[in-house]
Amino acid sequence: MGCGARKAKPKAASMATDPFALFDEWFAEARANEPNEPEAMAVATAGTDGQPSVRMVLLKAHGPEGFTFYTHEGSAKGEDLRENPQAALLFHWKSLCRQVRIEGSIGRASDAEADVYFASRARDSQLGAWASDQSRPLDSRATFEQRFEEAKRRFGGRDVPRPSTWGGYRVVPDHIEFWTAREHRLHERRLFTRDGDRWTEGLLYP
Repeated sequence: MGCGARKAKPKAASMATDPFALFDEWFAEARANEPNEPEAMAVATAGTDGQPSVRMVLLKAHGPEGFTFYTHEGSAKGEDLRENPQAALLFHWKSLCRQVRIEGSIGRASDAEADVYFASRARDSQLGAWASDQSRPLDSRATFEQRFEEAKRRFGGRDVPRPSTWGGYRVVPDHIEFWTAREHRLHERRLFTRDGDRWTEGLLYP
């Protein structure tokens, strides 16, 4: 049964003042119910040319300080974020009929944070970070596989360090919208807006 066809009307959510506590609650439910990568989120960026670009990445940390993901700094999104340090995120949890939209400025994870996360990755993923010039033209799959084998030989028998061009980006939110599907497209939209150190909440028409 699709979201719009649900017969039981969900109980209206009470108003709140802490969007991060609400995100924690929704994210925990997504991790318990969403069958495929509840951490997946769309990241939208734009460079100085104004051309928008969007792709899926995985959320690796979240809290009042922001929402963190990792990538090559020389990737297309890394270049966009260097030119225009603003981004938008979208989580879509179809199993729960919910979305969360986040907009804000970009901060950076510390080198220490990036080192800790990189060390937690599977070894082949670590080697792949060395083998890939992310978003750059590739003449053939064989070239990439050759570079991967070269990285395996280079770091054989020892830990794989984090490449200096690989790090974490943190979206520091100014707006967080929580969207819940309702019957007949009478959806519920709750918008949290940052005002200095405070958050205010209101509703939007669907």
